Amino acid sequence: MTPNSPEPGAPRLIRDMLRDQQATLTAAERRLAATLLDDSLMPGLLSITKLAERAEVSTASVVRLARKLGFDGFSDFQGAVREEVSARVKQPLAKLAPPDQGDDHIVSRFARAASRNINATIDRLDPGTFDAVAALLADPARQVHLLGGRITRSNAQYFFNHLQIIRPGVAMLDSSPSVWPQSLLDMGPTATLVIFDIRRYEKQLERLAELVVRQGGSIVLFTDQWGSPIERHAAHTFRAMVEAPSSWDSTLPINFLIEALVAEIQARSPSTSRIAALEEMIGEARIFRGEP
Repeated sequence: MTPNSPEPGAPRLIRDMLRDQQATLTAAERRLAATLLDDSLMPGLLSITKLAERAEVSTASVVRLARKLGFDGFSDFQGAVREEVSARVKQPLAKLAPPDQGDDHIVSRFARAASRNINATIDRLDPGTFDAVAALLADPARQVHLLGGRITRSNAQYFFNHLQIIRPGVAMLDSSPSVWPQSLLDMGPTATLVIFDIRRYEKQLERLAELVVRQGGSIVLFTDQWGSPIERHAAHTFRAMVEAPSSWDSTLPINFLIEALVAEIQARSPSTSRIAALEEMIGEARIFRGEP
């Protein structure tokens, strides 16, 4: 059986199964679940004996947990772990040779994939999380910092460009980790760091998130369907479907969420006068347009 794939485009993740079953787990099963989640399921690739030793539980506890999650036994569970880990760490080169699509044009294939991704992202979206993040980012008493990874930095920049027009106190972190410490100085209990991190997750982003939370700040994470390790530090997480008929993942669903949030944040913010002042400034300061 494959309970991690109940429907196309919306895989059922093992980490979600573990969290859903948390209240029903025994003490030994909770230790086992923590061992799996603390290292992004990688211990699940070990033999049943090695996994039990790592979690300091019996092999019987491992089998019971697998069955509690709906698997036939440990081998069935491990197969699902292997599939999930493989999908999460897939390199772009591994996607260079997609299955034969016949005469269907890439534009059509990509359009269908983008539509499925956006619809599946919406289906998985928690409206309560969306509203909470919109309220958080609209609060003028909070500082907002944004940062993306190698691929998602453009998503962070796009969000930043809109937020700084709507409200004050918004900053885009430099891409170089060497200059992050001075930004960290200002990330206390009134700060929120918005991080974008999709597969090929970046360790330095996870470390930064951990330090921000340690100082009392909060994390809003945009990630893929598998979930960045930063999720353990995040107050709020958005998971977007990113698979596409390309060597690279698609961030269109992430930008969809950004634009929806921008609309809601603007509706919650007294931004009319700020935008009007900006337009007046642009109109009067012709030097910004290169005019004499």
